Amino acid sequence: MEKDIKNEELEAMQANAEEGEEVDVVVLTDEQGNESYFMEEMVIPYEGKNFAVLVSIDDDCCEDEECDCHDHEHEEDYCIIARIDFDENGEAVYVGPTDEEYEAVAALYDEMCAEEE
Repeated sequence: MEKDIKNEELEAMQANAEEGEEVDVVVLTDEQGNESYFMEEMVIPYEGKNFAVLVSIDDDCCEDEECDCHDHEHEEDYCIIARIDFDENGEAVYVGPTDEEYEAVAALYDEMCAEEE
């Protein structure tokens, strides 16, 4: 029962993103304590688990649109794949997938992108 509720929450998050509504920013912290900011582009189900494709967000920009820091033509966004688990409070937790999971989900993502083109 709990699993169904979580899947419904994930589906609602996807629907909100597709409708242009506000999407939550995912903050990931590495071993050195550095924070990186990502936007959840999509959720891909694989073998009963859900995996998020997270696209980087440039957090170094200021709010002044005229500032040089907004010239990002030379930079590329990058994305990562994270498995979505849930902690004891039911909160989503993004964790690194296994190598097998990564390869499979990356292939599914590539197929989805090829279909859109």
